[in-house]
Amino acid sequence: MAPALEGILETALYVDDLDAAEAFYGGVLGLERIGRVGNRHVFFRCGQSVLLIFNPAETIKPSPPDARYPVPPHGTDSGGHMCFRLASDTLDAWKAKLEAAGIAIEAEIRWTNGVRSFYFRDPAGNSLECAEAALWDLE
Repeated sequence: MAPALEGILETALYVDDLDAAEAFYGGVLGLERIGRVGNRHVFFRCGQSVLLIFNPAETIKPSPPDARYPVPPHGTDSGGHMCFRLASDTLDAWKAKLEAAGIAIEAEIRWTNGVRSFYFRDPAGNSLECAEAALWDLE
C-alpha cells in the first residue's frame, strides 16, 4: 500500500490576462512571485504551497518534442475555484483589505460547523474563497 498523500503542493487557475492576474495576486493579495514565462504563466508562493496562474491559450499547446520539461497540454475555458486558508482572527481584516481595493465580496457564509468563509472573484472571473482551516477540520 502506498503512503498517504502529504498535501497539495500546487494548484492552478487559468486566466486570459496574465498582467491583470499578476497585479491582482502579487499586488492586491500580496503573494510572492516566483517567476513568469512570457504570456504562458506566472507562479506565486502561498504559504507552503504554490499557486500556478496559466494562460490556457498557451498551455493547451503540446510541448515541442525537444522541450526541456514536456508537460502535457492542459487548460480550461471556464472559471475555477480555490480557497485561501486564513486564521479566524484575520478574516475580517482580509475582507476589509479586499473591499478597500474595490473587490466585491460575493457571499459570506457561516457553515454548519460554525466556520466562516467569504467569496470574491479575481480579474479573470475565478471564484476565490477565504476560510478558516477548521472548515475541513484542519488546524
